[in-house]
Amino acid sequence: MSAKNSSSTARKARIEEMRRAERSRERRNRILTIGASVVIVAGLVVGGTVLVRSQSDKSTNADSGKAADANVTGKFVMGDDGVKTWKGKLSQGHPTTSVKYPMTPPVGGDHNPVWQNCNGDVYDKAIKNENAVHSMEHGAVWVTYNSKASDADVKALAEKVKKTPYTMMSPLEAQKDPIMLSAWGVQRTVKSAADPDLDKFFAKYVQGEQTPEPGAACTNGLS
Repeated sequence: MSAKNSSSTARKARIEEMRRAERSRERRNRILTIGASVVIVAGLVVGGTVLVRSQSDKSTNADSGKAADANVTGKFVMGDDGVKTWKGKLSQGHPTTSVKYPMTPPVGGDHNPVWQNCNGDVYDKAIKNENAVHSMEHGAVWVTYNSKASDADVKALAEKVKKTPYTMMSPLEAQKDPIMLSAWGVQRTVKSAADPDLDKFFAKYVQGEQTPEPGAACTNGLS
């Protein structure tokens, strides 16, 4: 078996394993939800107060309605492989207001408490950065494009994303390049949907070593 075929087989096995794990998590979550419903109702009063206080520690602007700072410091460093890695701090707070990020698309920092569904989800309209960043915290790769990307590339990208758990795709007009790939702390531009660097990025960063919360859900979030 060639090295290429071996890599493809290993990647398919990894994706299937993630699918099985996701289905198992969904079944477990349904059982826990039913069993814990009474406890949740009783705990909402106390828990809500604690949550508000903890979030205020992360974002002083949460109560004012103003955009919170992402609490990000550092800069991108370009690698020989064309992947930019963020060198510095990427915080993981959960403010409930909008968040100001120093990069577009963002690759980390404080984010909304609810993640964007990222189980091969393709969105034809822009999604909120704050929810997408939470998805990347769970190990998702975010594929974004602007109006400079061709219709053929957008269609081909969507087909690849739909087949890959822990990925999502959406338009993002403000980004610099036509097609960009982002994961927690890393980012790169690709030339087209056929660019081999796209598959390499998926293989390395979908639930990759950079993931702050590996195995966390990519379903039951915001759709």
